[in-house]
Amino acid sequence: MKIVADDRIPFLRGVFEPFAGVVYLPGKKITPADVADADALIVRTRTRCDKELLGNSKVRCVATATIGFDHIAGDELDDCGILWSNAPGCNADSVKNYIASALAAMDIPLRGKTMGIVGVGQVGSRVAAVAESFGMKVLLNDPPRADREGREKFVSLDEVLAQSDIVTLHVPLEKAGKYPTLSMANGEFFRKMRNGAWFFNSCRGEVMEEEAFLQAVSSGKLGGSLIDVWPGEPQISREMLAAVDFGTPHIAGYSADGKANGTSASVRFVARTLGIKELVDFQAAELPEPVYPAMIDLAGVSDADEAVKKAILHAYDIRRDTVSLRENPGDFEALRGKYWIRREFKAYKVCNAPGSAAAALKTLGFEVI
Repeated sequence: MKIVADDRIPFLRGVFEPFAGVVYLPGKKITPADVADADALIVRTRTRCDKELLGNSKVRCVATATIGFDHIAGDELDDCGILWSNAPGCNADSVKNYIASALAAMDIPLRGKTMGIVGVGQVGSRVAAVAESFGMKVLLNDPPRADREGREKFVSLDEVLAQSDIVTLHVPLEKAGKYPTLSMANGEFFRKMRNGAWFFNSCRGEVMEEEAFLQAVSSGKLGGSLIDVWPGEPQISREMLAAVDFGTPHIAGYSADGKANGTSASVRFVARTLGIKELVDFQAAELPEPVYPAMIDLAGVSDADEAVKKAILHAYDIRRDTVSLRENPGDFEALRGKYWIRREFKAYKVCNAPGSAAAALKTLGFEVI
């Protein structure tokens, strides 16, 4: 058996080698010749998997070690008889931590404010819990879920835009269908937002229009913004980067924990498809220790909200990644490929948490002792 894999998928090297020949290649450079005699392909978002790449191959399955799958031409692979899978929810906690860090770094009172969440799947549901841990009111918009489950707990997009102090997008990229999301954050979208509201996008760059966003910033319509995913990435607009408050190189879901989950899901899928029974229950090896001290002592911090913010920013401070991208905007792919080992909040213990901070920290994933 032969497996071709993106050479930047962590926790993968050595896993399949006892059972198959494995070839590691840069994701953007994988060609039809590379996969012609392969049985499986394991990728990230940088490899377009379609009939052009795989139509003349003997590939039986494609696994993407990511939650997103708009780089997978599912219908074309189906036509070729190729099974494929993504890793739903693999990095949802990572994005949850990322949004929590942004809220903590905003350094403005959030209790009693309203967050509007557009897209309430694995990630959006977790972000709702984060907002509530900050004492925020939450508005949920997810038309496909509302169709399936009823509209009682959901509101319209217009309501979200009109009433929210922060609007955060967590939708898949849908170019057609009943609820397309391509370019949904356009001029009309921003005009409908509450004056001075913040805009967060950490799902897909293509769901927003750059010019409309820049106009909303320059006109003063937006009070602030966070952008992790960019139109045209990895070649990103310097003007757009200068306009944001927090700008990062598509790393919201890049915790070590999330990467391990994505790799593990891919390994299990390929193992099931190829009949490698030894790996059907695979889970990535023990993760590295956090870069920062794993014990967070909140002694001396009497305000519960400030204690929560301190713990979050100890574990992950989004401002560091913003500085890195501002200083090296041309190294977008390198910043992603060589991203530092960021552990999720569950890798940290917190002691001496004051008052209601303990409950909020537990909701966020910290171990409170």
